[in-house]
Amino acid sequence: MSVQTSASAQDKSLDPTRWRTLFVVAIAQLMIVLDSSIMNIAIPSAKIDLGITDANQQWIITAYTLAFGSLLLLGGRIGDYMGRKKIFLIGLMGFAAASALGGIASNQELLFASRALQGVFAALLAPAALSIISVTFTVPAERAKAFGVIGAISGGGAAIGLILGGALTEYASWRWCLGVNTPIAIGAAILAIKFVHESKAQGDNTYDIPGVITATAGLFSLTYGFHEAATKGWSSSLTIGFLVSAVFLLVIFVAIEKRVANPLMPLRVVTERNRGGSYLGSLVVGAGLFSMFLFLGLYLQVILGFSPLKSGFAFLPFTFGIIIFAG
Repeated sequence: MSVQTSASAQDKSLDPTRWRTLFVVAIAQLMIVLDSSIMNIAIPSAKIDLGITDANQQWIITAYTLAFGSLLLLGGRIGDYMGRKKIFLIGLMGFAAASALGGIASNQELLFASRALQGVFAALLAPAALSIISVTFTVPAERAKAFGVIGAISGGGAAIGLILGGALTEYASWRWCLGVNTPIAIGAAILAIKFVHESKAQGDNTYDIPGVITATAGLFSLTYGFHEAATKGWSSSLTIGFLVSAVFLLVIFVAIEKRVANPLMPLRVVTERNRGGSYLGSLVVGAGLFSMFLFLGLYLQVILGFSPLKSGFAFLPFTFGIIIFAG
């Protein structure tokens, strides 16, 4: 009897809209992941339309990943302290505006700027989305299912983006690879207002400003250093300078995080063996995955002469494999 009473009390304490919340967060997560790959197929068409040079073509991807990667830690902390729902909505609307701007870009500079803005708002959106899942699903079994859905989207969404990018580029325009985000983001924001509940981190809400500066600058230097290595070579003084600066700044960041009372990234997150190993594995897989998307997408269209749609469908077996084995 007591077991039934306890179970009934637990059911009543659960958020009745939690699965709808997951649906909204899943839309946002899919949009973020799609945008990391959807433009890969559109690069050749965008190059011709805007006169982008071979040396600058990778900025269509790099501008997004550079802003996203360097601001991700800061975006998570802002969401924790200012309110996850609030930052989630700001991220969605900002992403919608940046996507619309990219869709009407008249030159390469405006396109690169819009992609960077997408990365900025994605850095607000992504950690807020994951935090919302954590606080919404309090039962471990349900939380595992929710994160399984997000994992499947993260794994398969990038590959799906290649197919969608191919279809949009061939039958509409490469501009719709960006413009398609705008109605999706606005729709997700409308649903989020109703189904996502506000939450904040408890306790000390001061910002680790030195940690923010060193982490953001370090990640920016690291990402830009790899970009320079691709264009100017590993022996370039600019490449070496950015990579050395990245190491220096990230070492300082670790030293700061050991000493401050409220660190931007508690080091226990990465020093714990299981979590640290899983993060390292995700880093290696992600680096290989998105590099393959970029170079294989260009190879299929530029070298083999595939159409955008055919190039997208060439990734279909990979897409099915990711979705099936994501669990």
